[in-house]
Amino acid sequence: MSMRDLKSWRKKLDHPDGGGNTFKMRKQLPFMGVACVVMLFIVYRTTNYQYQQTEMDEKRDPFDTGEDAQHDYRKLDNLPRGIIEARSDLELKPLWTSSGSKSKTHTAHSNLLAIAAGIKQKNNVNTMVQKFLPENFTVVLFHYDGNVDGWFSLDWANDAIHIVARNQTKWWFAKRFLHPNIVSIYDYIFLWDEDLGVEHFDPQRYLDIVRSEGLEISQPALDPKSQDIHHRITVRRRTNILHRRVYENRGSTNCSNESTGPPCTGFIEGMAPVFSRAAWYCAWHLIQNDLVHGWGMDMKLGYCAQGDRREKVGVVDREYVLHKGIQTLGGTTSRKVSPGSRRQRRPALDTRTEVSSRLTSHYIY
Repeated sequence: MSMRDLKSWRKKLDHPDGGGNTFKMRKQLPFMGVACVVMLFIVYRTTNYQYQQTEMDEKRDPFDTGEDAQHDYRKLDNLPRGIIEARSDLELKPLWTSSGSKSKTHTAHSNLLAIAAGIKQKNNVNTMVQKFLPENFTVVLFHYDGNVDGWFSLDWANDAIHIVARNQTKWWFAKRFLHPNIVSIYDYIFLWDEDLGVEHFDPQRYLDIVRSEGLEISQPALDPKSQDIHHRITVRRRTNILHRRVYENRGSTNCSNESTGPPCTGFIEGMAPVFSRAAWYCAWHLIQNDLVHGWGMDMKLGYCAQGDRREKVGVVDREYVLHKGIQTLGGTTSRKVSPGSRRQRRPALDTRTEVSSRLTSHYIY
């Protein structure tokens, strides 16, 4: 074989098609490079989106870390991660958007006011709600008397949430309708009675104090003129912005600097509690399913202070309310006996005494 034949043979081995395909491949290389970059970009964006979605889920609900939560998520394994919506809210959604309302942007409310209300306290509740509406609150009314229609003469009633169950208290309602996953969008939850005077109360100034002082559980102080003041720690101090303890030596109560728990420090009462999101997550789990009036539970709320109850629980003096002490669920009733009955008329039944007896037999304070 001559040298020329050998070179020709090696050239065929290197370029069996004469070099045409190699030239074509060289022309396709830039296109393939661009395609690879595009594919890598798509994969990156998808992965990054899923990561951000997971981060958002954890931020919006940082409590889904327990074994029960992980078990519940395993039940959703067949769902794409980005589609899972584990929470809801109490924001009303329109059935349709009219042409006149297209330009209006819906602003989600950042705080929640929930009141157990009867129609007899309509005027007072209206006064209370009017204080909260300008400050971006969602309003929920728990109707314990079954009367809902009577509220719709008020302008704001159509925008409120109305939940009805006869003869139930706010703690019963709260346990069933204010689950942490439902109210997790709200920074603060006000769970108030219907008989509070709010002439000297401003919600925004109140929350400014709560945030600046780092309170997780709080209440506005009670006007000294209030009815049914059970614990001195809740009474307003004129010269204070807020206070966290009381000094008292009366009867069996001995409150001093050495006191570490209720009713001396780390205590608020149940008529006007305010919870941060994290504190409510804890408090909801603290509420027993068969709880009635909540008497005695205020002694336990310090467990949910997200830290030292002596620092994280407080009474705000600058913004205070008047507790009117109106008895709604309770009072003295009597059993009616038909005129023709031979039964001896039974003595009047004091339902509040009956409730107290039930609580004593069911709960350890």
